[in-house]
Amino acid sequence: MLESLFRPKSAAVIGASSKELSIGNRVIKNLIDFGFKGEIYPINPKADEIRGIKAYKSIMDCPDGIDVVHMVIPAKFVPQAMDDCGKKGVKNVIINSGGFSEIGPEGDALEKEFLATAQKYGIRVMGPNCQGIINTDADVRSYTNFTFTMPDPGFISIVALSGGVAEVIHQAFSQMGVGTRIYASNGNACDVTIPEIIRYLGDDDGTRVIVTYVEGLRDATTFQEVAKKVAAKKPILAMKAGRTMEGAKAAASHTGGLAKEDIATDLIFKRAGILSFRDEGELIQAAVAFASQPIPKGNRVGIITNTGGPAVIATDVMVDAGLTLPPLSDRTREVLTETLFPEASVNNPIDVLATGPAAHYRACLDAMMADDNFDSVYVNFVTPFFVDNESIAREIVEVSNQQIKPIVCNLMTDRRQWTEVVRILQDGGVPCFALPGEAARALTAMVRYNEIRNRQVGGVQAFNDVDKAAAAKIMEAAKTAGKASLSAEEVYSILEAYKIPVANWRMATSADEAEKAAEDIGYPVVIKADSESIVHKSDMGGVAVDLADGAAVIAAVEKMQKSFSAGDLRFFIQKFLPGGLELIMGAKAEEGLGHAVMFGLGGIYVEIMKDVVFNLTPVSSGEAAEMLASIKGAALLEGVRGQKGVDQAKLVEIIQRLSQLLTDLPAIQEMDLNPLMAFEDQVFVVDARISL
Repeated sequence: MLESLFRPKSAAVIGASSKELSIGNRVIKNLIDFGFKGEIYPINPKADEIRGIKAYKSIMDCPDGIDVVHMVIPAKFVPQAMDDCGKKGVKNVIINSGGFSEIGPEGDALEKEFLATAQKYGIRVMGPNCQGIINTDADVRSYTNFTFTMPDPGFISIVALSGGVAEVIHQAFSQMGVGTRIYASNGNACDVTIPEIIRYLGDDDGTRVIVTYVEGLRDATTFQEVAKKVAAKKPILAMKAGRTMEGAKAAASHTGGLAKEDIATDLIFKRAGILSFRDEGELIQAAVAFASQPIPKGNRVGIITNTGGPAVIATDVMVDAGLTLPPLSDRTREVLTETLFPEASVNNPIDVLATGPAAHYRACLDAMMADDNFDSVYVNFVTPFFVDNESIAREIVEVSNQQIKPIVCNLMTDRRQWTEVVRILQDGGVPCFALPGEAARALTAMVRYNEIRNRQVGGVQAFNDVDKAAAAKIMEAAKTAGKASLSAEEVYSILEAYKIPVANWRMATSADEAEKAAEDIGYPVVIKADSESIVHKSDMGGVAVDLADGAAVIAAVEKMQKSFSAGDLRFFIQKFLPGGLELIMGAKAEEGLGHAVMFGLGGIYVEIMKDVVFNLTPVSSGEAAEMLASIKGAALLEGVRGQKGVDQAKLVEIIQRLSQLLTDLPAIQEMDLNPLMAFEDQVFVVDARISL
């Protein structure tokens, strides 16, 4: 559907100019200089020709069948120009001009006006407030864009809302000597969307890896659906703006305070199989590796080096990221022992020494390609003056071109002196990085992609033993009453309706009732003050724990009655369960996406360590298990220093039940189960709250 936009056979520029220092001139120049294969039609009522090309007074004067019109005119003239394009049968319009929805209501009205016209005629619109498109395909050579970085052909495609960030990334590839395939800056994205472009790039055989930068997801569901399909075929590498911004600081729940404002975007990326980056440098380096190398089949890395220290740095980076360095097979050791210098280290890493010639590198590379112990190869290549470095580079390229296993290279050299070595490796498609950590992180990204693409998330379990109607009735009554949060009784009743295990509990309105409830439950007990006006009960003296008898219960209730003047004050009596591991689960509503479900270490530790992970509903069994394994304190779940582990199967089940509860009750805004007390054979919720 976007074929004529990305592969136009003709392009017109409304607002073309003879002035050298103008965008209208630059677009024409870019089309000419880049070698555009189609016809070019400058539109300017006052010019006969622009850059030696015949100019036209109006789009109406041009030949029929124009694929793309690039508008470089003031915003107020765009609606009329769009109508002219429609009458002329133009297929696509790229609007470089700003002054639309990004500036407020007046601009938004203009944008809606020209978009309605475009839709009337079936015109697809790129932008407005955008740079445009570059396509390096030799059969197209389209540069309907006003930027200045003329890329070489390559296999990396870039799509972004922000032209500034996209151009930074684009220039970085150019400076590294790495070509690109398609560059698309979409500005306000009033019509053609980022998901549409990603879908197109997914079907483009010339694109091996997609790099995207987003500043928000207008239609997150569509983005996720499209990206998931594309990411299964080729890697998508993404960054999002505003990652350091936190959500509301006054959030009533722990979940709301721990969830960043953009947590949903991170989770969408994860679910779609997109590799997410916080650093543009790491994203760029990873893209370079993906562009030329096959995807590793596992996390086992073989290292070849001619100097020790950088290999150690790379090893640390990769091991920290979960990659492994297995030993050489017996056969590989035997071959290399016979081939390399006696002083060489025939281990992993293999140290061929600074004096190692090209033949030694080739022997190591061939051996690792044949050794089933390895999925990828990291080469640390220093260029000493006493070896034939060009020959070494050629051997690396030759093996890389076999596409058996991925190769990344830390090229340690003076690029001003060893220009030919650099050229050989770059032209040969070997991803080369100046620092060992950069190369290691690029390879790590490739391993991550393989893991994400092949992860088994399992199915979403539907529990048939829940009482959805009872829970919905409680929610509806609370909504009718205008409540901002549910009472403890309402919260625990909902949890019980979904078979989420809770510690035995009762409600009381007086000291006498509390004492009787405690006797029914069995000592020791916990008492919690319950009122809509009391949020963090423990901070306000609203919690008494480990009460061993009736006298202690009565004393605790009477103290709370004196401390709190709330008219709706009641008392929540619950079995005290010491000795378990304190965990937290929670949820935060994400508009249009359901809820972000949280799991981590709970109790007081959640505020100190913030060791939590999130996932979007509905949460599958595999995703729930991943959440348990992803926290930093995962070892505590297994048991450490003589302590017993906890019932992880039950935790996985509770996460899934919570996911179903949240799906069934979308009115829940925030929810905390904190703490859950986890034991070897059982788990109980001992405190919970729900906000509407």
